[in-house]
Amino acid sequence: MRLILLLLFASITCINAQNTYEITGRVTSDGQPLPFANIYIEDNSKGTLSDDNGNFIIKDLKAGTYILVASFTGIKTETKRVSITTDNVYVSFDLINKNDLDEVVITGTRTEKRRTDSPVIVNLINSETLEQVVATDLSEGLRFQPGLRVEMDCQTCNYSQIRMNGLQGGYSQILINGRPIFSPLTGLYGLEQIPVNMIERIEVVRGGVSALYGSSAIGGTVNVITKIPKQDGYNFSYTYQNINGGADQNLINGNATVVSDDYKSGATFFVSNRTRTAYDANADNFSELPELKNTSFGVNAFFLPTENSKLEVNLSKLYEYRFGGEMVDKPAYLTQQSEERDHHVLMASLDYQINFNNDKNSLILYYGGQRTDRDHYTGIIPDDADAQTVFFADPPYGISEVTTHQGGVQLNNRFDDFLEGTTVLTAGVEYVYDDVMDEITSYNYLIDQTTKNLGVFVQNDWEVTEDINFLAGFRLDDHNLVDNVVFSPRLSLLYKLKETTQFRLGWGTGFRAPQAFDTDLHIAFAGGGISRISLSEDLIEERSNSFTASMNYDKATEHFIAGFTVEGFYTHLKDAFFQFPLGEDEFGERFEKRNGSGATVKGFTLEARANFDYVFEVEAGFTIQSSKFDDAVENIEGLETKREFLRTPNDYGYATLTYKPTKQFTASANLIYTGQMDITHFAGDGTGQTVDEYDTTDTFTELSLRLGYTFNLPKVSTGIEFYGGVKNITNSYQSDFDTGKNRDSNYIYGSAAPRTFFLGLSISSL
Repeated sequence: MRLILLLLFASITCINAQNTYEITGRVTSDGQPLPFANIYIEDNSKGTLSDDNGNFIIKDLKAGTYILVASFTGIKTETKRVSITTDNVYVSFDLINKNDLDEVVITGTRTEKRRTDSPVIVNLINSETLEQVVATDLSEGLRFQPGLRVEMDCQTCNYSQIRMNGLQGGYSQILINGRPIFSPLTGLYGLEQIPVNMIERIEVVRGGVSALYGSSAIGGTVNVITKIPKQDGYNFSYTYQNINGGADQNLINGNATVVSDDYKSGATFFVSNRTRTAYDANADNFSELPELKNTSFGVNAFFLPTENSKLEVNLSKLYEYRFGGEMVDKPAYLTQQSEERDHHVLMASLDYQINFNNDKNSLILYYGGQRTDRDHYTGIIPDDADAQTVFFADPPYGISEVTTHQGGVQLNNRFDDFLEGTTVLTAGVEYVYDDVMDEITSYNYLIDQTTKNLGVFVQNDWEVTEDINFLAGFRLDDHNLVDNVVFSPRLSLLYKLKETTQFRLGWGTGFRAPQAFDTDLHIAFAGGGISRISLSEDLIEERSNSFTASMNYDKATEHFIAGFTVEGFYTHLKDAFFQFPLGEDEFGERFEKRNGSGATVKGFTLEARANFDYVFEVEAGFTIQSSKFDDAVENIEGLETKREFLRTPNDYGYATLTYKPTKQFTASANLIYTGQMDITHFAGDGTGQTVDEYDTTDTFTELSLRLGYTFNLPKVSTGIEFYGGVKNITNSYQSDFDTGKNRDSNYIYGSAAPRTFFLGLSISSL
């Protein structure tokens, strides 16, 4: 009897074993193994990750038909139908690593979504695009995005800001790995302090529908995502640039990635060094591009404590020295006019995510922080002998100390059966602390600003059907500079017409607190003195009401994909901020930040794109818009008032083109167009200007070209690329800069730099 039972048990075990199967396979991208890719069965809890050779296995499957999904952040997701009948199955994936509409993005909804499924338009700039446009830093990379414009705002120090949909920099939220650790002071120079080899990709959400990110997201959100560890590898590059025969720039970048054999931990390291001599455009011995010395390094690491949890750590150290003004070999306080900046910036973030309930729920705990220490000088030697004695007794040196902290928790809950559809409910709470101290004692200048904001956000991302998605959410902000808790709702609707077309509608509200933002912290030269901005004692928060509507069309065939996007936007600002001229004091011009009656920004953006067999790629964007105050405001004492926003062109755009006939040779070209804009010009002795006035600028069109050829060395798994080209070939650059020490440093517009020749070498692992 015992023998019969043993035989029966063995038979049942054998039958059960015969009724379970395996799916094995391999995941590659552009032919190369793709470690840590996510492979799972749709509508099933079974899944796994590929190993360092791209191989995977899913066990204990019964006979049947399954939808197998392979995905990786930043790469096009692919699905395959797999049928298991009487044997194990082998499946291979080759994911397309291109800037495609099906890439996974996170900024629009704070959760991972395919771009075509996102109810909020998210535009991407990947590391390959940054390389082809020869961007040296974040500011240069952001110029190649529809609806965005990067401008230089000081002839002496060259601080930069982005304008999104016609709104200046303080209206845009800049995130590092999803964290708002770009403080108001960092916004002055931070765009140039982030090197491109630190960046994996940049996600951009235009307009005020990104209320989930709180204050300062009225114009839009820029999320800089740092390098992600994927597989062992390295890259080293050197670039030499000659700026119109008058200055030299040298850039050295290095990256290395190490991933464990079981792919449960990994780290990507980066280092960057940049040196640039000062450039004088009009031979007056005062620079238009300042001297720069930048050194940056950092690490982005992950660790998987368990199969359903992940810990990410990002740490960056940035150093920058910047000197602009009179080009002499003297200490700053002995120059006729100059600005000197010495920055030490430390940025860090920590994220821990745990998935549970068969990955239907996830809990994210996060922290981000930044510390900036700055020594600076902003001075102009007076002409009067007595005033010089006072000046040299206490030269205008200053210090800045900035500390930013953000911490929070986010919970995502997926419901597979919600009113005949599926939904993801997201809720969270976060706290942001920002302390800015900026002081120059000899000017009686002090900004001592501490902001604290406790925010609560809730969002429901409801996929009503396969073709309709409805996003609804709100945010509550308790800001220490605002009397009441601010309620900011958002609504977005996506309708997909077949696989080619998406229609989107969006509405959202937001606010900006009555605090000093980047441009308010800048001290400019004008009329032989310095100009400063203070805040009105009666300043209150600024509220926004934003609407967007868009149509996105893309047609794909076997050999090409082409499409376009048309987006309209409308934002009204209540109690809009503006700078009122108070007149002069003993140091120079003074302005006060006040509330106006309101302002309206409206327009539309057109994008076009085409990709032919990944051999020929073209992309372009053009924006036509209007930015006006409801009631005219005064910009210069004694001149007519104006409704138009200054420094804001009504039309601007870009285009990029890449031709890659072989895997070794690449040719790329790009174009940036800047339309006319109104700008103020303050008179100064010896500058050639005799009256304060408004000016209307010329238009500018920059055309650039890059050629590169790669030699592959398979025996050592290394590729060596030689590249070169010209930026701003036609030298489309401002020609009427003020001269001498009494120049108006804010009188700068158009292209960021003149014609620049470059040559470079890049060594990478294959």
